[in-house]
Amino acid sequence: MPSTSLPKAIEASPATRSSPSVVQRLVSRPEFGPLVLLIVEILVFSFLSSRHSVSEAFLTSFPSFLSTSNLSNLLDFTPELGMIALGMTLLMTAGEFDLSVGSVFGFAPVLMWTFANTGATSLEVGFLLAMAVAVIIGFVNGVMVTKLKIPSFLVTLGMLLVVRGSALYITDGFPQRTWSASGPLKDILVGDIFIGDLRFRTSLLWFIAFVAILSYVLTQSRLGNWILAAGGNPDSARARGVRVARTKITLFVLSAVMAAYAGVTSSIRVSAANPNSGTGYELEVIAMVVIGGTALTGGRGTIIGTLLGVLILRMMRNGIVIVGVPGLAYNIFIGAIILGMMALHSWLERRHHAGT
Repeated sequence: MPSTSLPKAIEASPATRSSPSVVQRLVSRPEFGPLVLLIVEILVFSFLSSRHSVSEAFLTSFPSFLSTSNLSNLLDFTPELGMIALGMTLLMTAGEFDLSVGSVFGFAPVLMWTFANTGATSLEVGFLLAMAVAVIIGFVNGVMVTKLKIPSFLVTLGMLLVVRGSALYITDGFPQRTWSASGPLKDILVGDIFIGDLRFRTSLLWFIAFVAILSYVLTQSRLGNWILAAGGNPDSARARGVRVARTKITLFVLSAVMAAYAGVTSSIRVSAANPNSGTGYELEVIAMVVIGGTALTGGRGTIIGTLLGVLILRMMRNGIVIVGVPGLAYNIFIGAIILGMMALHSWLERRHHAGT
């Protein structure tokens, strides 16, 4: 009697294997873990910050964590650190780091206000000059990494010291006078917008625009393919015609410009240009990018994941203060989240490769 079983070749054929379900594809995405963590974080802080019992929290009181006044405060600073994180995401996807972003964040507004306060230029021209200097800083970083073959960690660490030292030297270590911030530049960068009781600034709109543009660049453009290839296997990418050096130089310039833009935005918002501003931001930004699912080794990056990482850490800083946790414990939470997210990303990646 003839066998009714399928030939082994057909049984082993990929066409006969069941394709991953929608849920499996969703879980395997690098953004899945950060999204779950963000939702859990919002729920936990909403309950903990409520002044009523858990059973009455959603019935008799709106949690203070989600109040319009708190959300307005949360949205003030989030776009500024988020802009730096977006530039860092593309750079890390290409397999490089930029430790000088915190220094550029503090140096750019110092330079802008120095030009304006001395009467050398208007505030708007000073802004453009500060952006031009940021381009030079990023270009120098990129050239030293790609042409001189010096690791980006060492190059940008040196640039961190040069830029921060320049800011301190220019100001003698004192904040710049900034109370004359007004006019079109302020309205464009940090103008107030109200939707009912919720207030946010135009910087949030710029941040959303940058998220959309850079997400498209990374996922839909040829430059995005070059960035992924440069970070995944630069030698193979060069053999296929990818301009690895030019791509990385461009990303170093983008990283510096985004940091400078964020610094200027912050200085106008808070009416302060402190030469020490941005100290430690480079590590917090890298944490945001890593939590969002971008690989430290390059070759994989996600702008949407970085957006989630930014929200996670900003809400963490805001939430622990609201619920009464000492602010000095913030780094403990950051470290725990980084370790937890790295373990989760590793587990999901192993499951994905195993085909489960």
